[in-house]
Amino acid sequence: MKSNVLVTYASRAGSTRGVAEAIGKTLSEAGMQVDVLPMQAVEDLAPYQAVVAGSAIRGQKWLPEAMQFLSDHQRELRGKPFAAFMVCITLSMKNADQYREGLKSWMEPVRDQIHPVSEGYFAGALDFSKIPFSLNALAMRLVVLVGAWKQGDHRDWQAIRAWAESLRPLLLS
Repeated sequence: MKSNVLVTYASRAGSTRGVAEAIGKTLSEAGMQVDVLPMQAVEDLAPYQAVVAGSAIRGQKWLPEAMQFLSDHQRELRGKPFAAFMVCITLSMKNADQYREGLKSWMEPVRDQIHPVSEGYFAGALDFSKIPFSLNALAMRLVVLVGAWKQGDHRDWQAIRAWAESLRPLLLS
């Protein structure tokens, strides 16, 4: 019997969706039955034995709809193996390792609701054509101009697959 796993995500520009799809594909290749869905499309967690949830980071936080998903399904999620990941452009910086421990604090609101069996931290993609103009987007452009970030796809597919592979025994427990 295959394990039925939900991989769900909240994304703004598609980078987190791509990470979720890669996680789902890896779990599927490991013999699990996997559905990959945006959080706003998830209505019922009953069919799933385990859940992997991830969000893009905006303003050092999970997206509002991701936090709402956790709040809405907190009771059910506490009764299943649950893993969490975040996708953050800060992890694309040359010296990202020095920020990694600090970024883990951005997962605190998630841990406050449901304790994950594992946490994944991944760089995303930065494509200004997919980001609506705002003061935050303007600030991001300035950071690019000073060289702290670079536009482009910074996702480490090998690291994403490795993390997904590590989830299999944790999600089956």
